[in-house]
Amino acid sequence: MAAKTTKGKAAKSSPRKTTNHSERPLAMITGASTGIGHELAICSARAGFDLLIVADEPEIEGAANEFRELGVEVDAIETDLANLEGVDKFYEAAGGRPVAALLANAGHGLGGSFVDQDFDDVRHVIDTNITGTIYLIQKVARDMREKGAGRILITGSIAGFTPGSFNAVYNGSKAFIDSFSFALRNELKDTGVTVTCLMPGATETEFFERANLADTKIGQSKKDDPVDVARAGFEAMMKGEGDVVTGWKNKLISTVALFTPSDTLAEQHRKQTEPGSAAR
Repeated sequence: MAAKTTKGKAAKSSPRKTTNHSERPLAMITGASTGIGHELAICSARAGFDLLIVADEPEIEGAANEFRELGVEVDAIETDLANLEGVDKFYEAAGGRPVAALLANAGHGLGGSFVDQDFDDVRHVIDTNITGTIYLIQKVARDMREKGAGRILITGSIAGFTPGSFNAVYNGSKAFIDSFSFALRNELKDTGVTVTCLMPGATETEFFERANLADTKIGQSKKDDPVDVARAGFEAMMKGEGDVVTGWKNKLISTVALFTPSDTLAEQHRKQTEPGSAAR
């Protein structure tokens, strides 16, 4: 399905009404139904945050029930964050309650040759990974800056260091997000609001199947545990660190990428993500 977007000015939100809640701080988490986002929600609940979570699939309700067992309040929203109205819906669900932490994790890939991809699918990756993400961050960051406190964790990727042959739009979107995270951190450095970029490598989630990368070498390879990835990201956010690359292998890959020609990086990526490469 094509993503719906709003041209021109961002849609205005109606005034939010404050309702009675616990005294616990509130964390907003995107993409919380599965994978890294699911584990970030668990980390947040265990640290004493109430949760406002969102995903574009019905499984978000089951995840909410699981998180409630950890003894915190949980509100779940099912909406598509590629749609600016969907972002507004999620933001308004906070009901005027101050947001102590925003964990912007939603995103997806799109494997295969860019030239052969349906542009509606391409647009959805961009609108989810970039447009919807930074629209939500801007709205929440404004509130945080006004009250002089807040934590933002943005899930980037070491994919942002590499030209992503056969996953080109995703890697390009993560290059944007990685860069954006550091820029925003600098802009907010004296406001009491911290920005942390979580940059994982390949992680054992549904990402590869959803991105049509299951028949690739990277799709069939051993991957990082999302529990470990989320824990590292959450701890870095709580410490106010600028970034965290999870796992020694990913640290090595991201470092080497800084000194490797782009053509070489693209060819190396091709060997991992070209359709059918798992059988070669």
